[in-house]
Amino acid sequence: MEVQKHSVHTLVFRSLKRTHDMFVADNAKPVQLDEESHKLKMAVKLHTEYGPVLHMPILKENLREKGAQSTVDAFGHKQYPANQGQELEYLVTGTHPYPPGPGVALTADTKIQRMPSESAAQSLAVALPPSQSRIDANRTSAGVGDIYRHAGLPERSQPPGLAMAMMEAGGTKNAAVMAKKAPTMPKPQWHPPWKLYRVISGHLGWVRCIAVEPGNQWFVTGSADRTIKIWDLASGKLKLSLTGHISTVRGVIVSARSPYLFSCGEDKQVKCWDLEYNKVIRHYHGHLSAVYGLDLHPTIDVLVTCSRDSTARIWDVRTKASVHTLAGHTNAVATVKCQAAEPQIITGSHDTTIRLWDLVAGKTRVTLTNHKKSVRAVVLHPRHYTFASGSPDNIKQWKFPDGNFIQNLSGHNAIINTLAVNSDGVLVSGADNGTMHLWDWRTGYNFQRVHAAVQPGSLDSESGIFACAFDQSESRLLTAEADKTIKVYREDDSATEETHPVSWKPEIIKRKRF
Repeated sequence: MEVQKHSVHTLVFRSLKRTHDMFVADNAKPVQLDEESHKLKMAVKLHTEYGPVLHMPILKENLREKGAQSTVDAFGHKQYPANQGQELEYLVTGTHPYPPGPGVALTADTKIQRMPSESAAQSLAVALPPSQSRIDANRTSAGVGDIYRHAGLPERSQPPGLAMAMMEAGGTKNAAVMAKKAPTMPKPQWHPPWKLYRVISGHLGWVRCIAVEPGNQWFVTGSADRTIKIWDLASGKLKLSLTGHISTVRGVIVSARSPYLFSCGEDKQVKCWDLEYNKVIRHYHGHLSAVYGLDLHPTIDVLVTCSRDSTARIWDVRTKASVHTLAGHTNAVATVKCQAAEPQIITGSHDTTIRLWDLVAGKTRVTLTNHKKSVRAVVLHPRHYTFASGSPDNIKQWKFPDGNFIQNLSGHNAIINTLAVNSDGVLVSGADNGTMHLWDWRTGYNFQRVHAAVQPGSLDSESGIFACAFDQSESRLLTAEADKTIKVYREDDSATEETHPVSWKPEIIKRKRF
């Protein structure tokens, strides 16, 4: 079929006509106000904003205007009384005489609405039940008289100090007079610094994973030397070596519900060890490539593993059956975590995404795509309904259940292999270059940076942290490192806030979304 050719002149005019037709429609015209829906909207707004004070007695004032004399306010603006000579009876509804929202016309009620006298405003303010936020606001807010004098000015021209003034009840703030302040970083909680007090050697290869048993008597490590070693936590002495994997052991975890230890490795194997006999009693077959991590569900007998084959698998511990294969990631899944609350499974992957999974359906609930680089570490806060993820671009904090972004923890510019957090709000990030940063969870303040020396005889390039964990008492921190050692840290008991002050400034923070 031949395409009809047109002159440039014709095409230009056609384009102009299309543009004209597009803009001639009055699409931007506001929709006509529907009386019934507007009343409903205002009733809902009234209940939401002023619900806590609706039960209070209504204050009334009787004003009799004497003569048509004009008055001058504190700023030299003339004010002419309306409805002169009439007795007005109206409700004291606040210090702002304007309509309740943008685009709402002045009605007969609001036209005659006058500023309440200072005494009436004070009596209303006294009648409101005090809340903590109101008590705090009173430290810097203006007096009622100042509010009264300034309320006649346009809202945006109010000085910032006066805009802070608010009338509230039960913590409900009147948004009309709230100041918009730039967010500032709150002062971080003081944490004592952590110091290295023990180095445990014994493995013949990189120590890739670590876990502390629920009774806090011993801990277990997995290594590139293909062995699993069990160490006494108090003395640091070797108790037992388990052999059976034919490649690097990448994950270990001890069950709190049974005397079992689970391990996984680059040999695609997932093993269950009976610690009463120190033997493998079950294998979980199904992964097509190296298995990088595993976790146990806290309340049901379910094991979750993640692999370089881009999947995570859910196993029934007893029957060895693969309950679900969690497919969706497009690259190796580096880390997996379980929790009792929804979402019960969280995975982080080299495809830069984090996925929150529905355990029952075996499907993704939410995919978080904020990271720009591989996500190798995820940690769940033991008390808050939040979690953190580590990547070379940033450590990010998120809220469950939908994965709402909280904040970035920037500054650890390295490949982050591991994260750990304790109930005190100390977050630890360990990196491939051997650096370890300690953060205040709430504020994201980096209060300590550690780079421990490598074991004598090792190369500097063998400085790397692959895994870290707090013990059950949270007083010791264990790190699994590339110099074939396990390093144990504890809090410096002699440190005080005076000897190690927080070098923190309340600067304005800019939180990046991505």
